[in-house]
Amino acid sequence: MTGLLLMALSGIPGVECLGADDDLMEKARQHFGVVSLPDQDELNRPIVLLGQKLFWDSRLSVHGEIACASCHLPQDGSADRREFSLDARNKLTKRNSQPVFNAALQPFLRWTADRPDAADQAMGSLTGSMGWGKAQDVLPVLQKAGYEELFTRAFPEAAVKVTVPQIGAAISAYEKTLMTTSKWDDYLRGQADALTQQELRGLRLFIETGCTNCHHGALLGGNERERFGITAPYWTETKSTKIDEGLYQSTMKEEHKYVFRVPMLRNIALTSPYYHDGSVKSLPETIRIMGQLQLGVSLKPEELQDLEAFLKTLSGKVPENYRQPDFSN
Repeated sequence: MTGLLLMALSGIPGVECLGADDDLMEKARQHFGVVSLPDQDELNRPIVLLGQKLFWDSRLSVHGEIACASCHLPQDGSADRREFSLDARNKLTKRNSQPVFNAALQPFLRWTADRPDAADQAMGSLTGSMGWGKAQDVLPVLQKAGYEELFTRAFPEAAVKVTVPQIGAAISAYEKTLMTTSKWDDYLRGQADALTQQELRGLRLFIETGCTNCHHGALLGGNERERFGITAPYWTETKSTKIDEGLYQSTMKEEHKYVFRVPMLRNIALTSPYYHDGSVKSLPETIRIMGQLQLGVSLKPEELQDLEAFLKTLSGKVPENYRQPDFSN
């Protein structure tokens, strides 16, 4: 009787087979994982509070005009809407700004995965986008700004206060609290009705088309490097005005040509424009290009709509501590 009932229900428009939905959830759990939010005690750790202040302080840049947060806007999923951002010396960055929400969970950072963690990324940015000749040049500025007490609280055992490695460690600790969750996590935790039928179709298509070959884990990506443009040169589809050879530019190894870190897809619907050069603004067009270039698949319009609907379920709320702290004390 139960089998007959399921067969009857499956023929009614808008009603899916319950067994198929259960099977899809199990498949999803095999490929993906959930993100957990930090508790209040974690947010109030002295090293996290120091990192938050450093992240939002424009005095961390050479002319005192650019903060880490300047290129990571809350309304844009912690990226920004520009193809390239302006650095502290008013020059355009070489690649598109990547989001910081959830980023600290990745095993390496930046478009070519050339920095191993958030601490190294923060320290490298001092002589990069922040514009200092030497990373140590920022230390007197922070000491003059009254940071020593905050560093003492954050690093009570350290013999020397206000150092470059401490800056990196503090910003890293802060970024590790910048997690976002969404109804996608509710679904993976067992709430079957968290996703609509269209979103479920998109999820199934995402898995069956092979997107999970690169986009897997809790962040749906961010764990490995891949060549961009398997079936054809990427710029034939993205219409990029400048060809970026990716990891090859730093290693000069032929096998690294056009190799980039696979971006995570958390909050992807908020972080336009897409790709390392911000060459594509539309999410459906980005999905189409990825199907064509990486999988050799020509996706139909309705499939693009379903995949877009699924990817939008990955958009979470802005973390409660992603805001400028009080600089008056």
